Amino acid sequence: MSETAKTVRKPTLTTMKVTSVQFITITAVLTAIATVLQYLEIAIPIMPSFVKFDFSDLPAVLAAFLVSPVSGIFVCLLKNVIHMAVSQSAGVGELCNFILGIAMVIPAWLIYKIKPTKKTALIAMIVGSLITAAVSLPVNYFITYPFYQNALHFPIDAILSAYNELPGGIGSGITTLWDALLIFNAPFTFAKFMIDSLIVFFIYKPLAKAIRKNN
Repeated sequence: MSETAKTVRKPTLTTMKVTSVQFITITAVLTAIATVLQYLEIAIPIMPSFVKFDFSDLPAVLAAFLVSPVSGIFVCLLKNVIHMAVSQSAGVGELCNFILGIAMVIPAWLIYKIKPTKKTALIAMIVGSLITAAVSLPVNYFITYPFYQNALHFPIDAILSAYNELPGGIGSGITTLWDALLIFNAPFTFAKFMIDSLIVFFIYKPLAKAIRKNN
């Protein structure tokens, strides 16, 4: 049997056809899950207290691979619109979260679409996470932290001090905001999206099979 024939027989998420009702239903369910996960923040000892980990981007990545990038973008958008009701950043944090979400969803899906295999999916997730980490640098430097300084009156010295005081002196060499973003925030963003992606990597195929059975 040729490699082409094998590929056709393998279930691929990018070619999975869903009805309009299924699209809306899956997107709505994943948006609801993402909204709940956005409230379940986890403090990371090696990061300042104002930087938290959550799994709310996982449903968006799953939506992109399971249905389409449009579904993933909708999950990114809707969960942040909903979260604005309790936002402590006047929507700035939600805007940044949305930008990072689509920075992951779109490139990862485009790469996976080239050849929908497990290997390509993993590569897509790694590249998508790297792109998101890179995008986080200008987003944090030009949007997030200026908001902290100007709107919340959180001076840059206080921000850098939070990094300098991290356990074990791991942030003692941080002297500029760029240092903090390059050494701590970008790797944190990469790790965050890679963890989400790896979970998706192991669960999307069973979910795709379940949806196909109900078609």
